[in-house]
Amino acid sequence: MSEQRDESRVTVKTYVPAYQKDEWRDHADELDMSQSEFVRTMVQAGRRGFLEGETDDEQSPDSSATTDTTDGGDLEERVESVLTTGEYYSWDELLAAITDSIEDRLEATLADLQDRNVVRYSGRNGGYTLVDS
Repeated sequence: MSEQRDESRVTVKTYVPAYQKDEWRDHADELDMSQSEFVRTMVQAGRRGFLEGETDDEQSPDSSATTDTTDGGDLEERVESVLTTGEYYSWDELLAAITDSIEDRLEATLADLQDRNVVRYSGRNGGYTLVDS
């Protein structure tokens, strides 16, 4: 028997620098998304690299539910590893240190997809797209 998810909407509040909110708003507008939809999608997309052992459905960026693993697994190890190298890290410094490997993996994946002619980058359109079959 599968566990039921609470699909009701709740508010999540966070604080970011004004320039960052402006960038997110502009990017959301480019994608024809609401700011809430944009942030939710980006958070879920970012979580994919940290959540091992979940199904694709549980990691779906369209899902409004967020799964919080109590053991933290790999993420806890990454945080502890970064923190052992210095005394104090700001949120932004810690986030940058932890997400660096995701950026590297994304870059390598995009390069591979471009080499196989699955994805192409268009400077004119400002982004990546699937190559038409």
